Amino acid sequence: MKRPLLELADIVAAAGHGLIDRPPAWFSWLHLKVLGAIERCRSAAMGGHLDQCSTCGHQAISYNSCRNRHCPKCQGQARHRWLAARRAELLATSYAHVVFTIPHQLAPLALQNKQVIYSMLFRCSAQTLLEIAADPKHLGAEIGFFSVLHTWNQKLQHHPHVHCVVAAGGLSQDHAHWKRPRNPRFFLPEGVLSKVFRGKFLQALQEAHGSGQLVFYGMLRELAQPRLFRSLIRQLYGLRWVVYCKPPFGGPDQVLRYLGAYTHRVAISNHRLVSFQDGQVTFRWRDSAHQNKHRLLTLPAVEFLRRFLLHVLPRGFVRIRHFGFLASRRRGTLLPLCRQALSANPPPFHPAAVPPNNQIRPATLWPCPLCGAPMVIMERLTAMQVRFRSPPEVYAA
Repeated sequence: MKRPLLELADIVAAAGHGLIDRPPAWFSWLHLKVLGAIERCRSAAMGGHLDQCSTCGHQAISYNSCRNRHCPKCQGQARHRWLAARRAELLATSYAHVVFTIPHQLAPLALQNKQVIYSMLFRCSAQTLLEIAADPKHLGAEIGFFSVLHTWNQKLQHHPHVHCVVAAGGLSQDHAHWKRPRNPRFFLPEGVLSKVFRGKFLQALQEAHGSGQLVFYGMLRELAQPRLFRSLIRQLYGLRWVVYCKPPFGGPDQVLRYLGAYTHRVAISNHRLVSFQDGQVTFRWRDSAHQNKHRLLTLPAVEFLRRFLLHVLPRGFVRIRHFGFLASRRRGTLLPLCRQALSANPPPFHPAAVPPNNQIRPATLWPCPLCGAPMVIMERLTAMQVRFRSPPEVYAA
C-alpha cells in the first residue's frame, strides 16, 4: 500500500498548536503526549536505522516509529503479532460478530469517566453473552470470544461500543462435548441480549454512582445528586439498547482476516484523509444509513483534532480482552478440550514462523525496491546521527 499524500502528522504539525495554546478543559498531558508522538513518528526526531537488502546489498535509512497506540502509522506490527498469537487459539468452527452499544445519552458521562464506563461496557457485555449462552433454553454451553473496544463513529464523534467475535457453539457444562447452535444465523436472540445487557449495565452504573466512582463536571455536575441520577436511570430503562448480531462467517483463516480489520484500529486512518487547505480538513466517511455510501466531511482543523483526541484511552487501559474458554486463566485447560470435542485438528500454526517480540523487526517486513528481497537492519542510528546521513528513501511498503 502506497504512503498517503496527507497524514494525520501533517495536520498535527500545522494546527496542533491552536489546540495546545487554547486547550479545552479536558485536555491533559496524555493528549499532549499523543499529539507529540504522532507529529514525530517516522521523522528524524525519532532516530532511525540503516537497512540493507539481504540479496542485492541495496541500502536505505528508515526512521523509527513512535509506537503510540493512537498513531495510525504504528499499528501494523502490533496487529501482526496479535493475529499470529490468536492463530493458535482459533477453533475449526464458524464465528459470529456481536456489537454492544450504549445509548448516546451516556456518551458525555463516558467521556468524563472513561476508565469506569469502558470497563463496565466490557464487563457487562461479556457477562450478558456468557449468561445467555449458558441458559439451556438458548445453548446451554460455555462460549469463548474476543472483545474489542471502539469509541468512535465514521464522523469521529464519540460512540462507545464493543465488537465481540464469538465462536458459534460452546463447550458443554461437563466439558465432554461441543454444543452446536440450533439457529444457523446466531444462537443468542438479539432482543434477550439487549434487555439483559441494559439491566446489567444500569445496575452497575447505579452501584458506581453510589460508591463514588463517578465524577461529574460542567453540564453534568447536577447528576451528582442521587435524585437526578435516578431520574436518568429511569429514562435509560425506557430506551431500546442496540445489540447487533451479524451472520456467522467462515473458519479460522477468515476470522483472522476479519479480526485484522477491527483490532488495533485508531479513530481515523491516514488513507481516509482527503485534503487540508485553509485550515479545513476534509476526510471520507461511510454512511451506513444509505447503503454505506462514501461521503466527504469538512471540519476546521482544531475541531478535527478535538474529535480525534476524544478517543484517547486512559493510560494502561486494555482495549482487547478475552472471555469464556479464551480467558487467560482458563485458555490452557479448556482449549484442548474444545478441540477434542470438535474432533478436529488445531489450526496450522508453526511457532518457529513467528519469532519472539524482541526479535520481530519491522524493517524485515518491507521489500527491497530493486529486487524485492527482504530488508534487514544493519545499524541503529540516534536522532543526531540521522542528521548527518542522507534522508530515507521513500518507497511503497
